[in-house]
Amino acid sequence: MIEFTLPWAFALLALPFLVRWLSPPHRESQDSLQVPYFQRLVLLSGETPRSGASVLRRRRIQALFSILAWCLLVVAAARPEWVGEPINVEKSARDLMLALDLSGSMDARDFNNEEGEQQNRLSAAKVVLRDFAAQREGDRLGLIVFGNAAYLQAPFTDDIPTWLTLLDESEVAMAGQSTALGDAIGLAISLFQSSETSNRVLIVLTDGNDTGSRVPPVDAATIAATNNVTIYTVAVGDPSTIGEEALDLETLIAIADLTKGASFQALDSEGLQIAYDEINRLEPAKYDSLSYRPRTSLFHMPLACFAILCLIALPFFALRGWRRQKTVRV
Repeated sequence: MIEFTLPWAFALLALPFLVRWLSPPHRESQDSLQVPYFQRLVLLSGETPRSGASVLRRRRIQALFSILAWCLLVVAAARPEWVGEPINVEKSARDLMLALDLSGSMDARDFNNEEGEQQNRLSAAKVVLRDFAAQREGDRLGLIVFGNAAYLQAPFTDDIPTWLTLLDESEVAMAGQSTALGDAIGLAISLFQSSETSNRVLIVLTDGNDTGSRVPPVDAATIAATNNVTIYTVAVGDPSTIGEEALDLETLIAIADLTKGASFQALDSEGLQIAYDEINRLEPAKYDSLSYRPRTSLFHMPLACFAILCLIALPFFALRGWRRQKTVRV
């Protein structure tokens, strides 16, 4: 389908008629007959010289060429475009950040894999997170790792293979031995503030209580709630653990409740898988559907036709005028 970007340009079609109607006709004075014995002819004929006028009329083919040329220029000025069929593009409608605890206690080998072999908590979490990421095709994923402090391991991206590579490169204690849970939530909030989407989800996986954040986890969760960030907490490990590695389930539940999320507890690999399956159910992938129609500019086509018309018409009329002059002289 053809559309015109500047349809008002078609008003210029009336311009030649306005010029002809409003402007005076072109006048040019010249002698109708030039002879060296003009005065003798006057005396012999007894006629008195007087002014005369002749109207040069344009041939029909000249008028046709002129109208066609002007119409082509006006069409080009209206900027014609070919509008294609609608194309729908689906764009991620959610930014999902995962905060992964890398404290020293994540090296505890109390999780069983599919073969029944013991593996540490981080390895078990990576297996589940790989499956989880594969099901989040419609989301942009980010990754925060935290220990003594929180660090951004992967910014928001829809490049899942790259995100998985950065997840695999995460190792126990690479961010320190402690658990700065509140700082991880605070870092996620600052990253969400530069996000364009309003669907913001943070998943926190930890096996210990907060041991040194600058912002207490509950206070950070309150700020997250005001920024429309939903937090899901996943506690891994033995709840009977005491000391710095003890699970603070009350804090994790409070964080989830403040942000209208949910809290889960995983004692083994199966429990961890169940927790992430439930998060998948609660937060299905969302898409923003964008529709656009490709446009191709066509203004060069009437201009090309105008140029071809001029290349044909100008020599044609010049040749006709030369032949007419030759005939008159003969």
